[in-house]
Amino acid sequence: MSASPTITDDITAVSEVPRRIIAAWAGNDADAFAEVFTEDATMVLPGVFVSGRDGIRGFMAGAYAGPYRGTRVAGEPISVRFTGPDNAVLVTRGGVLVGDETQPAPERAVHATWVLAKQDGRWLLTAYQNSPANAV
Repeated sequence: MSASPTITDDITAVSEVPRRIIAAWAGNDADAFAEVFTEDATMVLPGVFVSGRDGIRGFMAGAYAGPYRGTRVAGEPISVRFTGPDNAVLVTRGGVLVGDETQPAPERAVHATWVLAKQDGRWLLTAYQNSPANAV
């Protein structure tokens, strides 16, 4: 019989979710990006509201073909808290990288809130929202 997951295991798993997004973005892979989200997820970016995994997939496919073409993203967790055994809120600092940048330029830096749900033992995004990090 295997041991039950610990809070440390869940913190590690939740903290891996941004890395899955970073990897999908690096490949400009809208399918892999969307698979990080629940079926009924929402994504809010400045001026953008997208609902559902299919909507997120479609938005990102267009973005990778357009304004996000050739970009990468960076993000590091700065806060993780659990609101229940299968729910977590993660806050990250990061943003969009262009060219050989290793840190996002101030105009592309964001703080993001990730609401996660554990489904079938896997942590998925159910709501994502970001805001400019340099806002007053």
